[in-house]
Amino acid sequence: MTPAQSVMRPNVSVLADADSLADAAAERIVAAAARAIDSHGRFVVALSGGSTPRRTYERLAEPAIASRVKWPRVHVVWVDERCVPPGDAESNYRLARETLLDHVPIPAANVHRMHGEDNPVAAAAFYERTLRTLFSTPSGAPSTAPGKRIDLAVMGLGDNGHTASIFPGSVAIDERERWVMAERVSATPPWRITLTAPMLDACAELLFLVVGGAKANVLHRVLDGPRQPRELPAQLIAPTDGRAHWMVDRAAAAELAMPR
Repeated sequence: MTPAQSVMRPNVSVLADADSLADAAAERIVAAAARAIDSHGRFVVALSGGSTPRRTYERLAEPAIASRVKWPRVHVVWVDERCVPPGDAESNYRLARETLLDHVPIPAANVHRMHGEDNPVAAAAFYERTLRTLFSTPSGAPSTAPGKRIDLAVMGLGDNGHTASIFPGSVAIDERERWVMAERVSATPPWRITLTAPMLDACAELLFLVVGGAKANVLHRVLDGPRQPRELPAQLIAPTDGRAHWMVDRAAAAELAMPR
């Protein structure tokens, strides 16, 4: 695909508002968990930070929804992390713990956090080893075999087109071998640890959550515009043997060419 060509539109669901989106996203995660556990005995979900996932995690923690998930069969990993201690207000781990993990019966051994308090490069290398052990893939590219990859990753979209912690112009855009890497980016805090595009592309399902009119233009550019992954890194992510689904609210969908 050349830079002048348009990006192929993935599956997009337009919800009325942020609360409706959180409800629908929680239901989709519950369904994905059931499918994965029935298929290969466990569900590996990768979580992101931010205000939009927060609502979804809170929904998942509600007893009526949480009771439908076999939490002892769930493993939690992270899409990315800010390089701060786990108790810091900026920590993606802290967000997930306070809104979800503290409220469901998931074994502590099944929660695999990124160590944002450690040296970023060392923490990224350690996390890759953690994932390789979890997926029984000691070397080589990420597997797309059931049970040896992330079953669902919760993704977001920044107003500059970034996703995970892959930012415009970052070195991570060109990474093809590492599963995890650390990089200093143009954000606060600056050091981030992130899964790379090859790792995300191996996921069984990518669930992008986008809310608010402030994201309308960048969502339009990512889904309807020309392919420019160096400027819009969210365009990098395209599952090789899985599916991507975008859940967006009506305000975020305002500039889409053919909202659906």
